[in-house]
Amino acid sequence: MNTKTALLYLVLFSFIGCQSGQTNTTPQASVKEVNNPISENDQFNKYWYSGKAELSSYTLKQARYGEIRDGEVVLVFVTEPFSLSKQVKLDNPQKAGNDNISVMKLNHVRKFNTGIYDYSIVTSTFTPINTKNHPFTLKASTSIQEWCGHTFTQLNLADDTYNFKQFSYFEADGDAEKTIHATYLEEALFTKIRIAKGELPEGEINLIPSTIYNRFNYKKLDVEKANISKTTSEKTLTYKIKYLSINRTLSIEVEKDFPYKILSWTENDGTGLTTTAKLKASSNEPYWKQKKRSDQSKRKALKLKYE
Repeated sequence: MNTKTALLYLVLFSFIGCQSGQTNTTPQASVKEVNNPISENDQFNKYWYSGKAELSSYTLKQARYGEIRDGEVVLVFVTEPFSLSKQVKLDNPQKAGNDNISVMKLNHVRKFNTGIYDYSIVTSTFTPINTKNHPFTLKASTSIQEWCGHTFTQLNLADDTYNFKQFSYFEADGDAEKTIHATYLEEALFTKIRIAKGELPEGEINLIPSTIYNRFNYKKLDVEKANISKTTSEKTLTYKIKYLSINRTLSIEVEKDFPYKILSWTENDGTGLTTTAKLKASSNEPYWKQKKRSDQSKRKALKLKYE
């Protein structure tokens, strides 16, 4: 696939992708230079600019309140044209000029029950494909809904800091706003893996922990030291992320070959219980078009719990 063809993929995808209702007139990051919105890798372009999203379902065993809860995770990976200044999906990317950059979006949807009531968590991350010019994820947000109340957190990249905002029903949390030094986000490790041919930086790095961990353990979100190590087998890569200053370890199992799907992951927060997620099924679909009752059959192919 040549560059011209790849660009046509991106323009086509910008018209058929999910429409965003978000508006934001406050610049979050400055436009620094013209950058190629498409990867130079033809295999990457053919897969990620095909006009479809990659949908993967996982069996979840979630540690919460001292017990393991059964649940389900769906990871939705898709590329989108994104506004560097407004940090929202562009409605008219062809008119945005230098403000249009291509990102890999991940919607991480996690659901499980605790006794009579349920949890629903969505984390969205937006990581530039051009990691050379944009090494850090531009935006990440997490919403947690459960029967007691709900919380919402968001980080927006602004030059060398993240603007962090939190809104919570709970008095101990309240509403908060601060800046955090810009570095890698745990939330964005999955997108980094997909973009960087299955690779993560190894050794000691600065890392901002998962906002789900932050909320579940009543921690103040900030930069922490972590060590990343890798083991390799015939078909998989396994990364172990061990925080040095907080009691949290994350392991991620990845396909060794393209497209480097996330096969499983585990989270251990020192409680004696481990959260695990294991891949059930995966497919590539333009899901935003599939809204009819007849499209529900595709949920069966993904082995989703609720048909």
